[in-house]
This record gives sequence, C-alpha cells and structure tokens, in this order.
Amino acid sequence: MKKVYTIKTYSYGLGRTRTTEKTGTLEELIAYYRYTLESGHSYNPKINTNPKTIKGLVSALSKSLDKISSCGGDAELVE
Repeated sequence: MKKVYTIKTYSYGLGRTRTTEKTGTLEELIAYYRYTLESGHSYNPKINTNPKTIKGLVSALSKSLDKISSCGGDAELVE
C-alpha cells in the first residue's frame, strides 16, 4: 500500500494569495505538479524535476513557485 500525502501550495502576487491543496501518492503528486517543476527548472537547472522523496518534492516545488510566481511562492507538507 502506497503512502498518501497532502501538499498545500501558496502563490503570492498583486495583493492576494492563492492557496491550493492536493492529495495523492508521491507519483501522483509529481505528475500533478510536473508543469510547475519543469517551469522552475527552466529558470534554475538545479531544481529537481523527478524527486525521490516527498521532502524533495516539497523543496523543489517551493523553489519552482518562487521562481515562476511574480512575488514568490511556497509549499508545505500537510500531515
């Protein structure tokens, strides 16, 4: 049985914050956030587009959101 995680993302910009929550296995979450990870990778090639752990995914997602969002972004793991 695969472990299920919930990730909450925040995108900041122009006086508002957009919050999104997504639940799934590590593979499902990587597939869901693939475009965001690849967009961040295009700005910073050090961002991993295929993380092996959930902590690696959260870290890469935070860095990607920070790069592609006009005023920054963040991601957190919700237990």
